[in-house]
Amino acid sequence: MDAALHDLLKSVDTPTVCNAIEVAQGKRGFNGFTRGTMLASDPDGVMVGYARTARIRAVAPPTEAPEVIKARRMAYYKYMSEGDRPSVCVVQDLDVPNAIGAYWGEVNTNIHKAFGLSGTLTDGVMRDLGDVAEGYPVVAGSVGPSHGFVHVVDYDTPVRIHGLDIRPGDLVHADGHGAVVVPEDVIAGLADAIATLMRSEAIVFDGVKGKRVTFDEFESIWAAFEAART
Repeated sequence: MDAALHDLLKSVDTPTVCNAIEVAQGKRGFNGFTRGTMLASDPDGVMVGYARTARIRAVAPPTEAPEVIKARRMAYYKYMSEGDRPSVCVVQDLDVPNAIGAYWGEVNTNIHKAFGLSGTLTDGVMRDLGDVAEGYPVVAGSVGPSHGFVHVVDYDTPVRIHGLDIRPGDLVHADGHGAVVVPEDVIAGLADAIATLMRSEAIVFDGVKGKRVTFDEFESIWAAFEAART
């Protein structure tokens, strides 16, 4: 992903990326996206980058020695501070569907932003909604007040977020709609696919927005739309 593609992906929403992947693949059936409703700390926030992954728990205290937990926590932070940029922090909460520990709030969003990450995608809990680091979006599974016994279980491992399997290094695009993993084989053609999608959708918008049309007029518009997107 070069800088131009990164900037383009930051300028569009996740549904657009889903549609563009289908354009690039020349078919429907792409399913590398989250399921269900997710919550966004910033309704306009978009994150794009390579996944840096981890898993956490918070319902019960850790059973390992405190020095082991502390060492793993610092190793996690070191891991998150490294790697290719742009990058997205992707954290699975192993307590889901009973997650209670908010790992994401004012403290951790500021830390991860300082590491140069683009945002966090998690099925876990976020809090401090008015104090999340500016320009650091969080897309989470729920909102709650407490951090519980939150601790890092492991990192740099495959995770699953709302039905979406994500491996370290996957290219992730996420916003308030949820998240998508961009397949490697479409990255090179994704900019052209987005341009094709925008041109085809413009035919419909130009034909119907703010207008009253007959079915015959719509039928002509739709035929032009279908011709343009193939």
